[in-house]
Amino acid sequence: MTCNILFHHRDRERLSLIHRWLAVCCIPLTLCLCASVFTLTSCIDSEERPNTPSGNFEMLWSIIDEHYCFFDYKQHEYGLDWQEVYNKYKVRISDKMNSAQLFEVCCDMLAELRDGHVNLSNAMDYGRYWSWHEAFPKNFSDTLERRYMGTDYRISSGLQFRVLDDNIGYLRCESFSVPIGEGNLDEALSYLALCRGLIIDIRNNTGGDLTTAELLAGRFVHQKTLVGYMQHKTGSGHNDFSSLEPQYLEPSSNIRWHKGVCVLTNRSVFSAANSFAVWMHELPNVRLVGDHTGGGSGMPFNNSLPNGWNVRFSACPMYDARKQQTEFGIAPDVVAALTDEAVAQSIDPIIEKAREILTN
Repeated sequence: MTCNILFHHRDRERLSLIHRWLAVCCIPLTLCLCASVFTLTSCIDSEERPNTPSGNFEMLWSIIDEHYCFFDYKQHEYGLDWQEVYNKYKVRISDKMNSAQLFEVCCDMLAELRDGHVNLSNAMDYGRYWSWHEAFPKNFSDTLERRYMGTDYRISSGLQFRVLDDNIGYLRCESFSVPIGEGNLDEALSYLALCRGLIIDIRNNTGGDLTTAELLAGRFVHQKTLVGYMQHKTGSGHNDFSSLEPQYLEPSSNIRWHKGVCVLTNRSVFSAANSFAVWMHELPNVRLVGDHTGGGSGMPFNNSLPNGWNVRFSACPMYDARKQQTEFGIAPDVVAALTDEAVAQSIDPIIEKAREILTN
């Protein structure tokens, strides 16, 4: 998920939402509207601090303290106390330390948030928290993917697809960072139209453009469907949020799929791909198969420190249709996993489980 915000389909509604968002977030018009009306990048004002190690540390902690959106949720889940985090890392800061040492302390502090959307970056490194997928089985194999895809599969922009030998369609979407147009989707679904079911494999899809995920999901919904909620920060307090705003998935006016669908997931499904899984989970003809997703449900925003380092953080929480957090991902409908024995036999149990579901 890039620093984009998902708007509704009419331009007037999009612009209205932009204006309301600016109002409730109390953010000045230093915001940069990108070429597309779908994107909104923030430059949040904060109190200026001196360009010293302590000044940069204080500003980083304050930016997160005032604008991060998951404090209450993570306090409940694992006891996060941001003030205690400050006390823990403040003692490691000295104005005599060098940039590399400061970067290490700051990244260690941000890792306490356990959020893949929280990053600190500079010219020498990119601070990240990747334990949301590194600490779990991969449940994906490039070798097995090549075995199922063969060499004669079709490619349409960010989609790869073919018909498996039991007349089940297989569509691989590796990333939502690659643009997928209406024409790409029309061609793919037309080619797979005679299949008795469809597998959409988004394993290892770590996100990208939320509007691309919405475009794909719109091909599987047949009426306006509530798929979740969103909130925005309205002040600097940890609990200063707008009311829950419903998010709807609109059916595409182009070719739509009416048969059964299995969406394959693993722990590396994150951000916009996690949102796609959450939306598809609301549809009656869809089953999620595989492993728990990685999460990443907060809309990320950017700010900078006095020394020019960039900090990204989750600022707008998103929920599922039952108003439940999906920041730490969602469970599949049907659990399946790769095993050493299956891999040795060139079998992907997650794909095979989906084929079984769609066949029966």
